Amino acid sequence: MSKPALLTVDDDPDVLQAIARDLRKQYGDRFRIMRADSGAAALDMLLKLKLRNQPVALMLVDQRMPQMSGVEFLEEAIALFPEAKKALLTAYSDTDAAIRAINQIDLDYYLMKPWDPPEEQLYPVVDDLLSAWQANFHPPFEGIRVIGDRWNPQSHQAKDFLARNQIPYRWLDIEHSAEAQTLMSRTELQTAKLPLVLFPDGDRLSQPDNVQLAAKVGLQTSAAKPFYDLVIVGGGPAGLAAAVYGASEGLRTVLVEREAPGGQAGTSSRIENYLGFPVGLSGGDLARRAVSQARRFGVEILTPQEVKAVRVENDYRLITLGDGSEISAHALILALGVSWRRLSVPGTERLTGAGVYYGAAQTEAIACTDEDVFVIGGANSAGQAAMYFSKYARQVTMLVRAESLTKSMSQYLIEQIKATANIQVQPYTTVTETKGETSLEALMLHNSATGESQTVAASSLFIFIGARPYTDWLEGLVQRDERGYLLSGEDLKADVNPALVWPLARSPHLLETNVPGIFAVGDVRHGSVKRVASGVGEGSICVQFVHRYLEDLR
Repeated sequence: MSKPALLTVDDDPDVLQAIARDLRKQYGDRFRIMRADSGAAALDMLLKLKLRNQPVALMLVDQRMPQMSGVEFLEEAIALFPEAKKALLTAYSDTDAAIRAINQIDLDYYLMKPWDPPEEQLYPVVDDLLSAWQANFHPPFEGIRVIGDRWNPQSHQAKDFLARNQIPYRWLDIEHSAEAQTLMSRTELQTAKLPLVLFPDGDRLSQPDNVQLAAKVGLQTSAAKPFYDLVIVGGGPAGLAAAVYGASEGLRTVLVEREAPGGQAGTSSRIENYLGFPVGLSGGDLARRAVSQARRFGVEILTPQEVKAVRVENDYRLITLGDGSEISAHALILALGVSWRRLSVPGTERLTGAGVYYGAAQTEAIACTDEDVFVIGGANSAGQAAMYFSKYARQVTMLVRAESLTKSMSQYLIEQIKATANIQVQPYTTVTETKGETSLEALMLHNSATGESQTVAASSLFIFIGARPYTDWLEGLVQRDERGYLLSGEDLKADVNPALVWPLARSPHLLETNVPGIFAVGDVRHGSVKRVASGVGEGSICVQFVHRYLEDLR
């Protein structure tokens, strides 16, 4: 933590130098001694400290200053640092003003000039003030702060990006946070557009995109080398497992992830059936552990970075990244995962990020404290989210299209939901419209069993309605099924466009696509089991087929 500041203000340079010298002699090892020769200069210092979220313990201010008296300065300063102790340096004739300040601004003390010797006249007073301040001092959060509006989609995007990339931050809602309101009204931030991201070094970004945030927090978005043995596209469980095994076995490996490591599984609030974790773990925790393990073996992780195209030239697979740069490799693993399927009903697209969310349970749960939450979906991801929300929300309503949860959800999760008093499962129900001007206000629900429709008040809707692969950019290169999932191994078809037919005499390896040296693993692969453990397994064993392919090249 930064040293708390002791600020002294006086327009007389000799007095200012003397008081700063005496304070530094006694307190310089524990406090940062700052001085200013006017109230205006001191306020400017305080504004910078406020933006950096650095604490101020004491303001020791001369009463008689031109343009702004000590009391006038303190009246403005306490809005920025209300917990700081306040003391006036006064002459005998200023005593009345000091006494009035005790009632007007809750002045803590006033000191008569001169204060010599400081061991008798200054230090005992300051010791007492600092002791009282320290007793109630709570160290400030020293990380990133995000000031925004809960119903602003860009605010949600910034929070979600930081959370999924394991970057600690503090959320300050402009409607409810006194600190946010003070920062926006009392500093040069008044004209800044929300969300506003404040960094510990004093820098700030207004309405940043993910690339800007990544650059500021130190995430790697550009490859360090032009060539790798293995490129992995996608940072979900399958991709991370492939990266760990590939790098640990000596392959120069880079992983490219367009959002955040962990993929869709990384947004899961709880995974309870993953081997070796009897009490479960969150998707974010799994991603954090896997990323740490991969980096320990030397994997480069580029995020947020997108792959725009792949082409084949002889034994090389050339990958074009979103920033226009290009890297090449002998082998490529496509661990693209899947994206949440969009809810195509009136109002939903407009309100996404403003009360309508895909996944995002961990990002928005605390904001839903004591509110009614609606969750669409009947699979494990929806059930895990409902259980997580139940810790915060007053009521969680699961909207399920089927007659029950039994066809799509694990039994352990069904039993947990039944045992949770504030979770209600509403079968045969679909959302036909989302309503609201600037944020979600109501849902139109339809019951397929009774044919009835009703409108219910709602401020938060979380959607977990299956998934779709993101593979359109591979059209014409890699075989896909009718839904866009990648075909591999024995699933490859012979009666297709000749450009997509397997070209070698040998048979394709188990997870190899129709392009030799390009493999598919995890949820994006046709016929895969949509479970975290399955993805990890496929990513792990795929590296063995990569080695076989590289041996063939040699």
